[in-house]
Amino acid sequence: MKSLILAGAAALALSTPALADIAVHDAYARSAGAAAKTGAAFMVIENTGNSDDRLVSVASDAAKKVELHTHEAGDNGVMKMREVEDGFVIPANGEHALARGGDHVMFMGLNGPFEQDDTVTVTLTFEKAGDMEVEIPVDLERQPTHGDDHGEHDGHGDHSGHDDHSGHAGHSDMNK
Repeated sequence: MKSLILAGAAALALSTPALADIAVHDAYARSAGAAAKTGAAFMVIENTGNSDDRLVSVASDAAKKVELHTHEAGDNGVMKMREVEDGFVIPANGEHALARGGDHVMFMGLNGPFEQDDTVTVTLTFEKAGDMEVEIPVDLERQPTHGDDHGEHDGHGDHSGHDDHSGHAGHSDMNK
């Protein structure tokens, strides 16, 4: 009987998938200023689990619309922004950076200004880890670090100065 219970426990342990253990580091949000209608959030998402996970969506009451976005080089070399409907893979025992000029959280139609030292509540939804609520500090003074500023040469590096992101060139035709 004892060996049957142990065998059952071992089988259950082996059949249970290892869930991702997610942590968020170095998060901050920004907009171009008090009159901006868009903003963005950046962070490093770490997965200390033994299996990949995927950030599949994001939500916040800070804006009418919140999406996962990225920058891509267009045919003419100008960076274009687009929604990433499939989300971002967070590799097992690894991390994925949401950084200026790259992948990020996009806020469109801000419900109020992003003001220095305020916080923005964001819910990150992961395929395996589920929902994670994160309080993201607003940092309007933070400058891009070396390597994070690619794509900002055209003035659109963090979307924060756009009044209507949905009309940005290449946005709608690049959705998957």
